[in-house]
Amino acid sequence: MEELYAQYKALLFTLAYQLTGSAADAEDAVQDVFMKACDVHPERLEEPKAYLCKMVTNHCLNQQKSARKRREMYVGPWLPEPIPTPESDTLETTVVRHDLLSYAMLVLLERLSPTERAVFVLREALGFDYSEIAELLGKQEANCRKLMSRAKSKMGISEEEPVAAEAVEMEWVSRFLTSLEQGNVDDVMSLLTEDVVFVADGGGKAVAFKHPVQTRDHVARVLLDGFKATIYQGRFRFEIAPLNGEAGILIRSGDETVAALCVQLRRGKLCRMYAVRNPEKLARI
Repeated sequence: MEELYAQYKALLFTLAYQLTGSAADAEDAVQDVFMKACDVHPERLEEPKAYLCKMVTNHCLNQQKSARKRREMYVGPWLPEPIPTPESDTLETTVVRHDLLSYAMLVLLERLSPTERAVFVLREALGFDYSEIAELLGKQEANCRKLMSRAKSKMGISEEEPVAAEAVEMEWVSRFLTSLEQGNVDDVMSLLTEDVVFVADGGGKAVAFKHPVQTRDHVARVLLDGFKATIYQGRFRFEIAPLNGEAGILIRSGDETVAALCVQLRRGKLCRMYAVRNPEKLARI
């Protein structure tokens, strides 16, 4: 069991995290599954990857009802918890980066039913065949294909469109921060789409907008004013950091992270910005 834990812990955490949007819930799921697996007859673990993934998926599906009730009571918009994804493979690395969907995709997953989300993650993130997904979920393969099609439709992804979001590179983020630092309105506006949206998650525990900020003019003003106020206070600094497999932005005060910013691009321009300020969601960072 120790060997299985060492081999599959990162994969199972990656799966559970994308099914729940919460690193804490994902860690609980992995621990619970391995505790239960200790009582499983060895013959049932002849294909440990599939069996353990099935256990984690079922655990997360069972969690979803209580999770949805918690989110109905949540103050302001609810965003997934961002996680650090350093390039170096250290002992602290708990996520499989090539099996990780972008942060923007995690936000879209919130539109799905728990089963639709499971099919999407197993297929697009972990690369399972539909026959394998059907076995994991106890459904017909044709049903799983329909669930996948329905999931894409809810997420606004056409059948022909690639699922992978446009990559967010460090160079783009650096240029974006430089434009904010210089206070150049035209430069900032040129980096935003017309329909850009800024979403902030404070969870009632940190100052944040209770509703998304929309349109290029409004978002540009919020970003420029916010950057100016943050810098003038002198206690904060901006850092580019790897979050969810892409370049993100951290706002720090001393050793404390006060916000994590993840962005989504469309043809090289910012179309969505997600600011996580709830301190409970910044614990891993």
